[in-house]
Amino acid sequence: MHDFAYKNNNLFCEKLKVSELVLRFGTPLYIYSRNTLTGHFIKLREAFSKISPLICYSVKANSNLGILKTLVQEGAGLDIVSGGELFRALKAGCPASKIVYASVGKTGEEISQAIRKGILFFNVESLSELKSIDRIARGLGKVTRVAIRINPDVEAKTHKFITTGKLTNKFGIDLQSAGKILFLKDKFRNVNICGLHIHIGSQITQSGPFLAAIGKVSEFIARLKTRGVELEYLNIGGGLGIVYDNEVPQTAQLYADEIIPLLQKTGLKIIMEPGRFIAGNAGILVARVLYIKKTPKKKFIIVDSGMNDLVRPALYGAYHNILPLRKITKTEKADVVGPICESGDFFAKERNIANVREGDYLAVMSAGAYGFSMSSNYNSRPRPAEVMVCGSTAKLIRKRESYADLVRNEIV
Repeated sequence: MHDFAYKNNNLFCEKLKVSELVLRFGTPLYIYSRNTLTGHFIKLREAFSKISPLICYSVKANSNLGILKTLVQEGAGLDIVSGGELFRALKAGCPASKIVYASVGKTGEEISQAIRKGILFFNVESLSELKSIDRIARGLGKVTRVAIRINPDVEAKTHKFITTGKLTNKFGIDLQSAGKILFLKDKFRNVNICGLHIHIGSQITQSGPFLAAIGKVSEFIARLKTRGVELEYLNIGGGLGIVYDNEVPQTAQLYADEIIPLLQKTGLKIIMEPGRFIAGNAGILVARVLYIKKTPKKKFIIVDSGMNDLVRPALYGAYHNILPLRKITKTEKADVVGPICESGDFFAKERNIANVREGDYLAVMSAGAYGFSMSSNYNSRPRPAEVMVCGSTAKLIRKRESYADLVRNEIV
């Protein structure tokens, strides 16, 4: 479900022509649909209404303050992975009591800041980190809550760079080691180990891996209870896949129907950390066609946006559908490439693309998650503007960077 569609052969975002937005704001341009963003959050909340989970949107997917504030106003908590994301979360008005904090490499300063702010809990990734949190909390005269991140050794069946639940990955603690920690949890005087956390990967389109991971953890929780270890929370992470091309991911309701019975058996409060599911199809990246280049081997459509704006195709070989702003039925096989000095700078390869001309515009679809948040200034390129559309209104939620912004913190 999303609110980008052709009407009278023109691509619209909700009630606005995308072509009018690019004339107003320029390119490259990220455009978000507020209705899609909130719609996906509400779908998830309604699907899981039987167990009323705390849904903590994953800030790393898209960390724009406008996005965060919109979701916080709908009742979302936030899942963060850095001190910078903590700063953003609080700036967006999220109560600290609805913030959970993951990351395998939290620094002492980041831990200290989060304890001072009173976050709900840390997702702890190692025994060393647990000891560090305990020591820092003691120094602050505080007791802070943590959840142990379990690595269930489950294959997520997704791209190898975004699978996180195998023992060969850097994330989490194996079940045997986690058990030892939990049986000795009273040794940590300034840490309240109140829950477990799992997150097995991203862009997972089948329910099997989730069921396997939650099943393993449910059995583990049952064994802990027989040993007198009581917990309050189970954080099941995120990872729900979306449609980029021809995927057929489970709906929120089907996912809920399958896993709610398992979750109810645990008797614990449930937390979820969706990111891509909420933001992915809520955004597009629009670029202008600069040149059409034909060689003896192929056709290149060269646009004014590149891997510095959207790195997923270059990094993962990810597929994004690419559409013209005005519907064109005739297509031709081409590569859509950017201006960056890398052969990996492409949005599509050997793809049947609309027969656009120089000066036309192309929309890279499903770019709302891991688009701007992974962007860079490589080749000294200013990052794009971001716009949020609500019905027939469009608001700038991030100014386009200037050349002065590129060197703002540099010293000669």
